[in-house]
Amino acid sequence: MPGEREAFQYALWRVVPSLERGEQINVGVVLHSRRHRFLGARVHVDDQRLATLHPDLDLDALRAHLDGLLRVARGDADGGAVAAMDPSDRFGFLTSPSSTVVQPGPVHVGLCGDPEAELERLFRELVL
Repeated sequence: MPGEREAFQYALWRVVPSLERGEQINVGVVLHSRRHRFLGARVHVDDQRLATLHPDLDLDALRAHLDGLLRVARGDADGGAVAAMDPSDRFGFLTSPSSTVVQPGPVHVGLCGDPEAELERLFRELVL
């Protein structure tokens, strides 16, 4: 199926170190294309930028949280019960509103022929 332009959905994962201040930094992107049978995610934590916003942020806990999200996206056996769900349900879980430090942004849609390449493009442009 690569090459056929099919619908996809994606959302950014954002770190909001202080809910009161509302500042945020994009740290990841998750992309799902049902027709391409693809669910993937990428993350990057910029320690310096986060330290500027919130010097007391526990970066190890943040990385552990993001690693858990990646395990769910991959469907890893150690990702828990949610990781065993089908990709569409996992995408729904990964993009559900949250009041934690890591919050998904709104879900956006588009068309692509290669969801892996589209994920990498979005990651480069919106996270790195």
